[in-house]
Amino acid sequence: MQEPWILKTLGFAILVGSIMALIEQSGGIEGFVEFMQKRLGLVKSERSALMLSYVIGVVIFIESSITSLIAGAVGRGFVKEYKIPAAKLAFVCDSTSAPISSLIVLNGWGALLLGLIATQIQSGVIEGDAITILLESLVFNFYAMVALIVTFVAIWFNIDIGAMKHAKYVNTKTKEDESLVKKSQSMYFMIVPIALMVFFVFAYLYITGDGDLLKGSGSSAIFYTVVTTLIFMFFYYTLKKNMTYKIWGINSFKGAVKLFPIAMILLFSFAIGEVTSELKTGEYLASLAQQSLNIYLLASVIFLLSSLISFSTGTSWGTFSIMVPIAASMAITLDANIALVIGAVISGGIFGDHCSPISDTTIISSMASDCEVVEHVNTQLPYALISGAIALILFFVTSLFFY
Repeated sequence: MQEPWILKTLGFAILVGSIMALIEQSGGIEGFVEFMQKRLGLVKSERSALMLSYVIGVVIFIESSITSLIAGAVGRGFVKEYKIPAAKLAFVCDSTSAPISSLIVLNGWGALLLGLIATQIQSGVIEGDAITILLESLVFNFYAMVALIVTFVAIWFNIDIGAMKHAKYVNTKTKEDESLVKKSQSMYFMIVPIALMVFFVFAYLYITGDGDLLKGSGSSAIFYTVVTTLIFMFFYYTLKKNMTYKIWGINSFKGAVKLFPIAMILLFSFAIGEVTSELKTGEYLASLAQQSLNIYLLASVIFLLSSLISFSTGTSWGTFSIMVPIAASMAITLDANIALVIGAVISGGIFGDHCSPISDTTIISSMASDCEVVEHVNTQLPYALISGAIALILFFVTSLFFY
């Protein structure tokens, strides 16, 4: 609780419930569904509905939490329309958020990785230009690429494996909820707040970074974004006579209360991750691996180590901070390709974070899709493991090619 970014993330997790509840109350989701189905004819089935969320998840790469939130908000209307299991939407939201954010690094992810690489150059561990090394390492971010491809294929061909075969649509709304929700209002009651969220994230990243987007604070940006969006929605909905002050207040409160347990899960997840970090788990595992390691296995082992650390701590960013210095030193010792090794760290961090039940992106994707966290983890895991296995093979084959 002493960490400002943790408090802001918890605040985001609670307040985003208010935004979701207000968007649903406004009737904008129903209006958007009607527009996409009847006016444009773009969404006609479960596949096209999930594909829309997939495209949104890929296009909005500014911040993984906001990506999951927006993809989930858009997809929830179609989940209800086509009786799609919430677990499928959560899978799409989670499988696009972190992977695309780690590939298109014009965001906080890029700032962190750039800083970690620059630190290794300044300390004399490695040589070269930080930006060049980062861009080269993205070519080897195999897990992120494979996860996006696997998700696309699963949606397009409607491939259900493992627990996803048993996932069912559940109407979570009570009779009281149904009586409060307006039917099919203008789609702009959903689109305008979402568009403003995207704008505000960029604006606050720029402000908190003193004019440099890459140096902005992601936790501050998403927290200030939801607060500003809530204030805007109050004036927008009431002045447009979409809802009264009382209805706005009731739904804001109900949405926040609904997601309070999610915030508690996040809090305990952060605590577990902090304990694991204090125990130096990552450094210990790396020291064991370094004792007898062949250069052909280096990238594969680093990928596995990063995956294990990320899964245990629930944070890809924490994994990057632990493993980039260790991986750089191991690469220099064995005269290995620096970009390949750092790519393995990034991939492992994303893979472990993707699978972990205590990951913030896992929890937020569940929240945005109105899906239970445990169900989301169970249904997503087989797809993540397939992507991870393919990435592991690619790291080994690439190592054979390089050395």
